[in-house]
Amino acid sequence: MIISDKSPEKKRADFRKALNSGKLLQFPGAYNPMVAMLIQQTGFDGVYVSGAVMANSLGLPDIGMTTLTEVSQTASGIARVTDLPTIMDIDTGFGETMSVARTVKELTYLGLSGCHIEDQVNPKRCGHLDNKELVSISAMVQKVKAAADAKTDPNFLLIARTDARAAEGLDAAINRAKAYVDAGADMIFPEAMKDESDFEAFRKAIDVPLLANMTEFGKSRLLSKSELENLGYNLVIYPVTTQRLAMKAVEDGLNTIKKVGTQESILDNMQTRKRLYEVLHYEDYNAYDSSLYNFNL
Repeated sequence: MIISDKSPEKKRADFRKALNSGKLLQFPGAYNPMVAMLIQQTGFDGVYVSGAVMANSLGLPDIGMTTLTEVSQTASGIARVTDLPTIMDIDTGFGETMSVARTVKELTYLGLSGCHIEDQVNPKRCGHLDNKELVSISAMVQKVKAAADAKTDPNFLLIARTDARAAEGLDAAINRAKAYVDAGADMIFPEAMKDESDFEAFRKAIDVPLLANMTEFGKSRLLSKSELENLGYNLVIYPVTTQRLAMKAVEDGLNTIKKVGTQESILDNMQTRKRLYEVLHYEDYNAYDSSLYNFNL
C-alpha cells in the first residue's frame, strides 16, 4: 500500500539473481505508476520506463529535450509502487561525464534498479529513425566509466546502448559494445537490429547479458519470447506498447463522443470503476483507515 514494502536494495539484488537464471525477463513499459501496478499484477518480471514515453507524456518529441529532474521524478514514482525492478532510459546521460555520474547516483537513491545510456550525439533521436549521429567510442567509454564508478550499489544495472548498427554497421556496433563492456557496462542494448542474424551475432560476440528492444513500427521484427530465448537474450523491453494502446483508445473514444455526443456506446472499452479500485487495492486503504480511526474521543 502507498509504496512498495520491498526495499530498492532488495529489488536490485533479486533482479541480479533473475538475470542469472537463464530465462528471458520481460519488462513492459509503464507511462504512469498505475500501469506499473498492472504490470506486476499481470505477472511480468519488471518495469521499463522509456525516454520516448516520458517525452511524449510532456507533449515533446524524443529528441533529448527532457531534463534529469523531469525523468527521475517520473521514474521514481513508477518504481516505488511495485515490488518489481524498474529500469529506465537516460538518453545520453543529461550532460557529460560528471552529469552522467550524478544521474546514476540520483537514480540509485530514488529506487531505480538500472538504466541505459546511449552513444548518440545530443540532441538525439528515436533509435529506430534514420540519420543518427554517434559520439566517438572514447567519448562514450568515458561516460560509461563515469557511470560505473558512480554506482553506490553494485547491483544497480548499468546498460550501455549502441545505435551504431544503423549508422556504422554491425561490426562497428559490436566493437563499440565490447569497448563499453570493458569500461564497466553490465549489459549491452544493441538498438535497431535488422534481423535475427544481427541479434545472433551480438550474442556470439558479447559475454555480458543482452537487452532486446521489441518496439512496434520499428526496424526490428517483433520477435516472440521463445525466439529471443533461443537467441540467448536475457531481457526484453516493450517500451511504448502501453502508451500506444492507451492513446489509440483515448483517440477513438474522443472521436466517438464528438460524433455521437455521449460515451454510452464505448463503455465496454473502458476499465470499470470496480476494476480500477481492485488495481489500486482500494479496500486495503479503507481497512487501514478504519483500523486507525476506530476510537472514541
